Amino acid sequence: MDRAAPLRSRPTLLSGFDPGFATSLCSGALGRIDFMSNNSARQRFDWTNSLFLASVHLAGIYAIVHLTVFYFSWWTLGFGALWGVFCGLAITGGYHRLFAHTSYSASPLLRAFYLAFGAASVQNSALAWSADHRRHHAKTDSDSDPYDIRRGFWWAHVGWVLHRDVGGKKMDKVNDLHADPLVRFQHRYYIHLAVLFGVGIPAAIGTAWGDPLGTLLVAGFLRLVVQWHATFSVNSLAHMFGRRPYSKLTSARDSFWVALVTFGEGYHNFHHRFQADYRNGVRWFHFDPTKWWVWTMARLGLARNLHRMPADRIAAARQAIQQADHAA
Repeated sequence: MDRAAPLRSRPTLLSGFDPGFATSLCSGALGRIDFMSNNSARQRFDWTNSLFLASVHLAGIYAIVHLTVFYFSWWTLGFGALWGVFCGLAITGGYHRLFAHTSYSASPLLRAFYLAFGAASVQNSALAWSADHRRHHAKTDSDSDPYDIRRGFWWAHVGWVLHRDVGGKKMDKVNDLHADPLVRFQHRYYIHLAVLFGVGIPAAIGTAWGDPLGTLLVAGFLRLVVQWHATFSVNSLAHMFGRRPYSKLTSARDSFWVALVTFGEGYHNFHHRFQADYRNGVRWFHFDPTKWWVWTMARLGLARNLHRMPADRIAAARQAIQQADHAA
């Protein structure tokens, strides 16, 4: 592991690779896509990001063609789903609830899992993602909110990703994470890990049942498209549709439907009100697989210090909203 060094605004991109257009396209796109968070207002159209997103979407569409027309394999489909679960939990349980909000502590083994599959999710390094996401919570529904829902559904969902930051990424809010050598390692070698876990390993594993191309397409690109849009839905749909039972200070809403496709991230109103809680779905009937995953990891000794907001504080928040609604 590298020793602690001054924070840089972007991971080292493809260091040691031969220069060329393909390398520039890959490094530029992978280094800037951080869908749940970014601190700067985006003013200029970003051709690199746009071309990369379009290419991945086209590859995802071709994955469906490959499965339905050329070679259908239950092994390929099942492995793609499994890889999607791993990558999804790396973002929801790792990048979001562990690194960005430190709502629990995790063993080195679990952190390494999150960092590997988080890179495969192509949403920037955990360090950069967390820096941006912490700023998002501090600036929600303001001009400094990168996917400000006040600018409309399209902007909050994907439009902001298609524009370039006019300012550099601020990394002053993540000194605690920079102290972790695993996080620093992933930040430095993020592109390499994204390629390895995002496409390299899936294609290699697919040779076991004779479908490396299909496994690359399904577990690599189709999985990535589905995961991106699930994440997008938190930024857009969970700020437009649903209830606000805990706070009306922001546009964040609780949405079961968003929770259904994001491993529980849809209980966004509760999360914005009590972001230090490792749970997003706080009630027993809430669909929050990430909460169940973290709880299970704790039972296995891989996680500890699970933060839970006191029940009386949660009840008081709900009661305050109910009283305000009744008075209105």
